[in-house]
Amino acid sequence: MPANLSPDYLEAERDYKSAVTPAEKIDALQRMLATIPKHKGTEKMQADIKRRLAEVRKDSQKKGAAHTTPFYLVRKEGAGQAALVGPPNSGKSQLLAALTHAHVEVADYPFTTRLPQPGMMMYEDVQVQLLDLPPISDEFNEPWLPQVLRAATICILVIDPCDAEVLDQIESIAERLEQWRVPPPKLLAANKCDLDDGGGNFAALEDLYGARYRMLPVSALAGVNLDGFARAVFEALAVVRVYTKVPGKKAELATPYILRRGETVLDAARHVHKDFAEQLKFARLYRLDGGRDGLMVERNHVVEDRDILEFHL
Repeated sequence: MPANLSPDYLEAERDYKSAVTPAEKIDALQRMLATIPKHKGTEKMQADIKRRLAEVRKDSQKKGAAHTTPFYLVRKEGAGQAALVGPPNSGKSQLLAALTHAHVEVADYPFTTRLPQPGMMMYEDVQVQLLDLPPISDEFNEPWLPQVLRAATICILVIDPCDAEVLDQIESIAERLEQWRVPPPKLLAANKCDLDDGGGNFAALEDLYGARYRMLPVSALAGVNLDGFARAVFEALAVVRVYTKVPGKKAELATPYILRRGETVLDAARHVHKDFAEQLKFARLYRLDGGRDGLMVERNHVVEDRDILEFHL
């Protein structure tokens, strides 16, 4: 019997293969076990996942295991981790400083950033983790950089559109990421757009790379289009926000649950409590704009960003 593995399972399996810390491996294996089809054809696969899960948990509980995480790995927080990659002097550190409360060293000389520097960026009612990293260069690259990039949720390419070598930089970074088996960036941020008089350089880059990347002009120093950058990063993460409400009461809008795009009402219930997923009969769907108020939806209904769900057990 074919396994018929779902996209969610395959994504979890990819995350497991790129995981470095025990916590990341445990999370990926748990998602693999939760999303694998349950039938006779996958019994051996289920047993293998359970075995690997038990081994990772056992290893993580050994004395000193908590102190073995490499210094360069940053635990993911918020809706996802977006790693900023780019050539020297592209303004990655300035962008991180402008969007988060992180205290970073910003200078006009290359290779200012030598270690991963995280910061939390707000987008509406959720936080997204930005991760500033040493530049990617033909001269020198930190040996641990590929591992960090593979562990991140997505990569954002940050370039200076006024740099005379920008075309070579973009192509060189793309080749290097492919060599490192890192997925291509979801977004290209043309930083320092305030220095691009009339936007001609950005327009030329968009003609060349608009089909490969989502393109966005920004300026960390001048504060140009930072809200657009935050929105574009959130959309690139491919996640949605889901809120809940108790029957007869107002919706809980303070802290949304974060789900991957394409997940269902049942997945949302599982995020709230495992008993909800086991006992769920149906849900009623509400929207912030007042549309679809009280619409009954089945367990397999795909949720959208900012849906409000009222679970009925």
